[in-house]
Amino acid sequence: MTTAEELINRRIDTEFVFTATRSSGPGGQNVNKVNTRIELRFNINESQKLSEREKNLIRAKLARRINSAGELIIVSQSERSQLGNKRKAAEKFYSLLSKAFTIKPARVPTAPTPGSRTKRLEVKRLRSSIKKLRGGSNSGTED
Repeated sequence: MTTAEELINRRIDTEFVFTATRSSGPGGQNVNKVNTRIELRFNINESQKLSEREKNLIRAKLARRINSAGELIIVSQSERSQLGNKRKAAEKFYSLLSKAFTIKPARVPTAPTPGSRTKRLEVKRLRSSIKKLRGGSNSGTED
């Protein structure tokens, strides 16, 4: 399992390519003048810092975020400065990679316990009685 700290220590950020564009949303005239939106691009295929196993894990788990050129793209525009957005984008990158590298343990199916079975049946009986009390008679018609 690879954590975000281990990835940072590998200096993967030397392979980042940042692009700045104009941000959308509120922010007054600052939005119209300054390129604060940051797009982080990381080419998975050409990375020297990742092993083949890690590259395959990224391709499998983050396929929706990878374009046809093999670049993992992360966008940040929540901050009002380029530097703040660069930091956010890098944090997102390391967070995504550490989640992708985390291998979930296989679920072991278990049988329901006798207590859970009796509880389920009791709840069903209770719901049934509540529904029976709701109005099984013809209260709307008078003879």
